[in-house]
Amino acid sequence: MNRLLLLLCVICVLSMEACHAQRTTQPEKTAQDSVQISLLTKADFLKQVFNYEKDSVWNFLGDKPAIVDFYADWCQPCKVVAPILAELAQTHKDRIVVYKVDVDQERELAAVFGIESIPSVLFIPKEGRPSMVRGALPKAVFEQAVNEILLKKQ
Repeated sequence: MNRLLLLLCVICVLSMEACHAQRTTQPEKTAQDSVQISLLTKADFLKQVFNYEKDSVWNFLGDKPAIVDFYADWCQPCKVVAPILAELAQTHKDRIVVYKVDVDQERELAAVFGIESIPSVLFIPKEGRPSMVRGALPKAVFEQAVNEILLKKQ
């Protein structure tokens, strides 16, 4: 019985050491490595993106081009798109802003933009009209939209 208890203790200690060694060999993420994607409420949207209650003509309020992802937590295609948008936010962190709008929580915003299927992604250039894409599209399509619509690269 004592041998079994000793063997279990040794296995437990070795497991903890292995986990610790594995954790310390991986680089830690810093605040600079990750980009925060903001969840927008209607009030946030009206202040940061477009005040559709006040303006009848599109007037973007942001200081950088933006992406707005209309999604829901239960939506599987939205879960496919989320890491792609997070990667784009990281890659272009100094040039664009990425927002998310939960259509279940912000039904009015979804209605204003005619969201009938999700994911729907709104690309908003600094100047000019926004463009919408729908569906879980490949990463290359999102990259192309960022370059052509937001960053104006041809």
